[in-house]
Amino acid sequence: METRSLVVMHPRVGRRLIAVAAALFALLWGAVVPGPEALAAGPVPSRPAAADQEGLRALFGSENRVIRTGERVVAVTFNAAWNDAGLTGILGDLERRHAPATFFLTGTFADRYPEVVKRIAAAGHGLGNHSYSHPYFADLSAAGRRREVQAADRALRAAGAGGALTPFFRFPYSETSPAQIGEVNGLGFADVEFTTDTNGWMGSEGGMTVDHAVRRALDALRPGAILQMHVGASQGRTEVIDAQALPRILDAVSDRGYRVIDLRSLLVARR
Repeated sequence: METRSLVVMHPRVGRRLIAVAAALFALLWGAVVPGPEALAAGPVPSRPAAADQEGLRALFGSENRVIRTGERVVAVTFNAAWNDAGLTGILGDLERRHAPATFFLTGTFADRYPEVVKRIAAAGHGLGNHSYSHPYFADLSAAGRRREVQAADRALRAAGAGGALTPFFRFPYSETSPAQIGEVNGLGFADVEFTTDTNGWMGSEGGMTVDHAVRRALDALRPGAILQMHVGASQGRTEVIDAQALPRILDAVSDRGYRVIDLRSLLVARR
C-alpha cells in the first residue's frame, strides 16, 4: 500500500497552518470547481491549476476508507442528517483536545440548521458533502445523483460554509460503486468513506451503549484509520451516544500514541 508522509507539528500550529492552507485551497477550488449555477450545466471540466489539486486528484478513483500512511494518525469525522442534539458537546470536546474533525452534512440539514454550518466553520473544522436528501444512490439515475451532489453543495454554500467547505463527498449509507465514484470525481469531489462507524447512531433503543461505541472505534485503530460518528439522533431522539463517547475515544487514541489529523491536510501538496 502506498505510504504518504505526514508532517509532524504541534497541534495548535498544525491546525493554524492547515486552516490557512485550506482557506487558500477553497479559493483555488472555487476557481477550479464552478459554483452551483455552472455545476448545473454538467460535469466539471478538468483544469489542473493549483498544486493542491495534486492532493485532491490522488484521492480520485477510490472509496478512501483509510488514509494511505504508515504513521500513527487517525481522522475523526461526523455525519449530520437528523438534528444537532450532540453538537455543543462535540465541538467542546474537540476544542479542549485540540482535535480537528470533518463534518459531512446533508443539504437538508444545512437548510434547516444554517447556524450549525456557521458554528462548525467558525470552530475551524472542515465541512463535507453528504448528498442533499440522503437517498440510496443506486436507486437514482446518473442525473439524479448529480442533482443530489450539486444541491447539497448549493445548500452548504448558502448556509455559510465559506472556506471550511472541502471537496470531499461521502455516499449515503456508504454504498458506493466504481461508476458512482467516477461520477462524483467528475464533479470535482473525492469520495471519503470510513474505516469504521461507532454505530452510536443506533442509540440505546438499537442496543448500543457508550462502551460499545468506544470499543468499536478502538478495535479499528490503525495507522490512517478514519472514524465515523454522528452529530444527532434520529426520530426525534435527543440521546447522542457518539457525543458521550467522543472524549473517551479521543483520550484513548492519544494514550495509544496516535494523533488526530485534519483530513484537509491530504489536500496540501507535499514535496
